[in-house]
Parts: sequence; structure tokens; C-alpha cells
Amino acid sequence: MVVLSRRPERRSKASASVRPGSPSSDSRTGADQESSGIRGRRMPPGLPRASCTALAALLTAALAFVPIGPAHSFTGDNHEDITRAALPWEPITLTEMTDARAGAINANDHPPYFDVGPLHCDNADYLAPRYAPDYPRTRDEATTELLACIRTSVTRLRNAVEAADGLVDADGKVRADQSDLSSHCTWDGKPGRAKCAVLEQLGRGWHQIEDFYSHSNWSDRPAPGPVGLDNPPGLERTDVAPFLDIRRYSAMKDADWTRDARERIPADLATGCYTDIDSTGVKPADCDGRVTHNRALNKDTAASPRSKTGDNFHHATAGATAEITRQWNDFKAELLAKYPDHRRGAQMVCVLVHDEPAGACP
Repeated sequence: MVVLSRRPERRSKASASVRPGSPSSDSRTGADQESSGIRGRRMPPGLPRASCTALAALLTAALAFVPIGPAHSFTGDNHEDITRAALPWEPITLTEMTDARAGAINANDHPPYFDVGPLHCDNADYLAPRYAPDYPRTRDEATTELLACIRTSVTRLRNAVEAADGLVDADGKVRADQSDLSSHCTWDGKPGRAKCAVLEQLGRGWHQIEDFYSHSNWSDRPAPGPVGLDNPPGLERTDVAPFLDIRRYSAMKDADWTRDARERIPADLATGCYTDIDSTGVKPADCDGRVTHNRALNKDTAASPRSKTGDNFHHATAGATAEITRQWNDFKAELLAKYPDHRRGAQMVCVLVHDEPAGACP
């Protein structure tokens, strides 16, 4: 049996026990988050924010081509719980993907990726004229930010399918050296074991998809009272978002899938403004006069203001879980379709699910 050494301890006992629905005693939400510029997920200690110039370069890579090779969001614990609930994988592989501090699903929450808005589905804020006649962002600008977020996931899926080719040989036999997890993966984009490469691409593509459900008004409802900047409308949707059809979009030309996605985005859909770099390379100094991530929309923790209305937090986590289940099933289907010879695609799926695929996937 493969035995991994324990990951270095990163959490206190109190924070390690936080699960969805249980706010952490040291979580920073609402006005505290707004003033600090940090969301429910805390920045790793001792790591300064990258310069805008460096982040703009990273943004260009994220939106154009992301080489195989690293909240704004639900806290790391919540990303872990959502992803664990969605994936029927064996424990070692599942931990490599989901670990709250060092899993692939949380890699986008470390600098410099932390500051790239499309990697968290940020800045698609919008209020229709019936709510705010002089809102500073148009529907088209908000939709453009959502499309930028989707584009990063489309690119990552394409990369994951390509990386999976290294999991088995031409005859479908498992390549043990490429699927071994006796040592931890590192999410640094550098060439390495094929299984680690696939996990990194999937994790970095799924993170923002989970964030969409937390950061948007797709599944939530507003608090009682007038709808406005601090209380945007909610769509109360219970289905997975049709414009997150990442597998189908990955097979289409970019112009075609963006047209399709644009047509499927509801008029009142929004995510919150956050002071990270948007798809145009601009990092706003503040979010004055806009629907904000921190005060108005995020459901990153159960303690977030928007989470406290009805079952908004539960709906966000349930939506994200259902979405990742869909994304995993679609990825499996893509491998089966892309690599049919000698059951290579089926073997690739087996490698990803099992901790010791050399024995489990003959």
C-alpha cells in the first residue's frame, strides 16, 4: 500500500474543524474584510501581493494559454468539503486534489493567482437600471468578466485532457512512474508526473467554477427590503449553470462558445466587485458605487452577510458540489471519447480514481 507522509500542519485545531455551516471564530467577514482587502480565505502568511505588472502578465497567460505544468473564494476548508463530496476517488488521490491548504483545488488561492479576478469569477458586477439608473458597469462589461472566468476553465480542461495522455502507454497499460503518489504533487506548472499534471489542471479549472456559486447571485435570494448596491437581486436558481458547459465549449472555437455562453447568461446575473485584476488588466483602487464581493454577494463562509439570508450558504455549496460532479463526469466522458483505442480512456479514468492504479487498473 502506498503511504504518504502527513502534510505539514497548517491549521489550528479550531480552524481545522470548520465545516460548511460552521463559521470560524477567526473568520473575517463583511466590513472587516472590506477594510483589509482580504476575503474569508486568508492570504498565506509572509507572502506579499505581487505587483500589478506581474499580475497583468499572469492574467494574459490565464486568459490566452495556460501551459501544462499554479477569495476571493470559499475558504479552503469549504473548497475541500465541496470537492470531496463531488468526487468518488480513493483517499490519497482525493486529498491531493482537495486538501484545504495544499490541494490542487485551492492552488488558485495562493499568490500570484490570488489577485487574478477571472480565476475567482470576480468583477462581473451589475445592477439593472430599474435598481440603479446610473450603475457604472454595463451588462456587457459584466458578461465579459464572466466569459473571462469561463475561458480559464475551458483552457484548463483542454490541458487536462492532453496531460492525461501520459497516464498510460499506447496499449493502455498504466505507466506506474507517471501515476505514483508516494510523494506529494506540487502545483508549480512544471513538467512532472502525468497524474499530478492532470490534477493540477483540473483543480485550477474547477476552483473558479466553485467560486461562481459563492460569488454570484445565481442560487441565492436577497435579504428583505429594497434591492440595491448592498442587497442585489437573487436569481434563486437550483440548476447547474448552462454557460458552464466546459466540456462542450472545449471542443468549440472560442468565438462560437463565447457567443453561446453570452446568450445563456441571465440579465440580472452578477458577481461582486473585488480589488483584484479584471480581464482588461485593470486593478481598481476600490469598489465605490458598485456591488461588492465582501459586503453584498459572497457566501464564502456561513458568516458572510449574504449567507445569513435564508439558506443562501447551503444553496451555494450544494450548487458548487453538483457542478463539480458534472464537471468530473464530463471529463471522464471526454477521455473515453478522445482515447478509445485499447481502452486507453477508460484506463486513464481508472488511474485518476485509484491510489494504486498499477494494481487496480490491469
